[in-house]
Amino acid sequence: MMSAKILIVEDEPAIQELLAFNVRQAGFQALCAADADGAWQQIRNNVPDLILLDWMLPNTSGVIFAKQLRIDAHTKDVPIIMLTARGEESDKVLGLESGADDYITKPFSPRELMARIRAVLRRNAPQMPNETVASGALELSPSTHRVTAKGTAIELGPTEFRLLHFFMTHVERVYSRRQLLDQVWGTQVFVEERTVDVHIRRLRAALEPVEMDNLIQTVRGSGYRFSTS
Repeated sequence: MMSAKILIVEDEPAIQELLAFNVRQAGFQALCAADADGAWQQIRNNVPDLILLDWMLPNTSGVIFAKQLRIDAHTKDVPIIMLTARGEESDKVLGLESGADDYITKPFSPRELMARIRAVLRRNAPQMPNETVASGALELSPSTHRVTAKGTAIELGPTEFRLLHFFMTHVERVYSRRQLLDQVWGTQVFVEERTVDVHIRRLRAALEPVEMDNLIQTVRGSGYRFSTS
């Protein structure tokens, strides 16, 4: 499973570097920006899973930027942890009211920061039900991340796995590429609709050896459907 992407918005190079180091040490991907403009550029390239946002930024404050993030359709649900030297209760309230999910006062230990990051990511992670789903001889288990067909294990990447799970829990319904992007990829990603076709091809290729690739049908002009008939 791909590790979470953490965007660090911090204008002090030494602190930014230290945060990036600790984020990577914890197994996450670190994206960095020194101000709001740089952060938007990073977001346009790759919407993060969480934003570490310094209160004091050049040109615009972290509070104002957090409000902008909450208005934008692509970042409105991305969790934000505000980093600040301000420890007053009123400042904490202001940070949270601006849209931050959590607030941590400098100086803080890397261990505390990583614990906060993991807690916020857990709260915001989309939950896939653990129940095993089956369609004929095809079986998918979210808890073990295994797919079997006719007793044969099928290797799938995380996106193909989520795609198949969605199809198997929504049998016979037709979904457009945009609907599949929203349901499987989520609304916080900049992904071309044609990307869906690539993953459909990969999923069909994985199902082909067990002669189940025809379960995923192309509905011309509409999208795709998972059908057992």
